Amino acid sequence: MEYFPAALETLVEQFARLPGIGSKSAQRLAFYVLSLSEEETQRFADAIVTAKRTVTLCPVCRNLTDGGLCPICSSAKRDPSVICVVADPRDVVAIERAREFSGRYHVLHGVISPMNHIGPDDLEIKSLLDRVAGGGVEEVIMATNPDTEGEATAMYLARLLRPFGVRVTRLAYGIPVGGHLEFADDATLMRALEGRRDI
Repeated sequence: MEYFPAALETLVEQFARLPGIGSKSAQRLAFYVLSLSEEETQRFADAIVTAKRTVTLCPVCRNLTDGGLCPICSSAKRDPSVICVVADPRDVVAIERAREFSGRYHVLHGVISPMNHIGPDDLEIKSLLDRVAGGGVEEVIMATNPDTEGEATAMYLARLLRPFGVRVTRLAYGIPVGGHLEFADDATLMRALEGRRDI
């Protein structure tokens, strides 16, 4: 039995399609939108449509941009000889928050995942190989997640990049700051020991 008018049900369904939004959150969002003024609702709708129309992929790194090169690729302060490979544009934001990386990025827009029918041809791998083949790249850092798909993707890319003679590295893993050894799993402890360095 439907409790809401059809238009409201449709709005709830659309919000529920968003990642991480369940039915109750979708209802809250839909009711919030209904509480907005006509002008605020139009601004909200315009922002969605404008973002969809204007946000594109950087022709070099495949990160999101509003046309042309992204700010990182167009910056003369960034080191073009080091490329950090990430799965998702959100990962660029996460690494940039640390303010330690001064190279450039390459966004794959996913990871190899046979269970989800995502293969190498579905990712931005060819454009990465073209960048490295163009010369000037000395190191490629694999910054995919430390899960099965992320590891498989990193290993696959490392194998493809080997003939180019570039250094391929992987982000170190270990015990998080503020964590306790007793709660760390075996794989994390093993990675932490492997990735140890001098102090």
